[in-house]
Amino acid sequence: MDQGSPSSSSSAKDQGGVARSVQSKAQEILQEDYQQARALVGNAAKSKAYLYPIKGIAYFATNKSLWGPFLSCIGPYFLLSVGVTTGMFAFTYVPQLTVLVLFNGPLAVFTTVLLVLNESATLINVISRNWLLQDALLDTFDGTLVSKNADSIVREGRQLQPGTDPMQKLGRILKSPFERFSPKALIRYVMYLPLNFIPLVGSALFVLIQARARGQHVHGRWSASQSQDWLKRHSGPYTAFGLVATGLEMIPFASMFFSFSNTVGAALWAADMETKDTSMTDGTAPNLRETAKKAD
Repeated sequence: MDQGSPSSSSSAKDQGGVARSVQSKAQEILQEDYQQARALVGNAAKSKAYLYPIKGIAYFATNKSLWGPFLSCIGPYFLLSVGVTTGMFAFTYVPQLTVLVLFNGPLAVFTTVLLVLNESATLINVISRNWLLQDALLDTFDGTLVSKNADSIVREGRQLQPGTDPMQKLGRILKSPFERFSPKALIRYVMYLPLNFIPLVGSALFVLIQARARGQHVHGRWSASQSQDWLKRHSGPYTAFGLVATGLEMIPFASMFFSFSNTVGAALWAADMETKDTSMTDGTAPNLRETAKKAD
């Protein structure tokens, strides 16, 4: 009558043990992720890296000597922005609204607008950074460093000429600190695009992911290996910078100005690290460059 009872009891105990093991492992992973997130937020707050895009706006707006590259690109960039944004709303708004209504309900009218603007901003950034603004942003980055007397950073990638005007001192480019928008970055963007189907939270997560990638390319005058080590140990500050910078560059028709002001902010940050006027003093930029030179 009860021949199956012992095995059933043993099976139930085994299943219970597996469930407790999985639950314990899940709690352990959640605890680790929480501690990592807490450390990232703490490092970001301590470094105040999120302030540099704001500092960049003020510095760029009050230093006319840096305006030359920006002014030379206004006309072409405006035409590009109008063309891309208009085309995206004309051809993609209604199809995406139809899909988002299933997930967001009445909010889809607004979330679709945000999605299309985000897509448009990405396309504009891809096109402009690769073919329109690349040299202008580089000149602005280096000109800002020169204006802050951080010539040693610039000399690692470009020749400098005698003079007093920061932009006129810029000579031949030896190494660009900016990478073109890679196919990998574009694929990553498309992969995470469906997050926008989740109301509010999904869009915030999407911006956060893009911000992390944006922050990783802020400083590129160090060797690849040294930059990766630096980014790994300071991912919080760079993500914080990228979050603010990405948010600013998503503003339609003003994204070009913020692309330049964010570049200025990145240069100000690099100049502060050069003088160690920052909380990120463990493995500072000068030490990284010395190590890179020895490795070469």
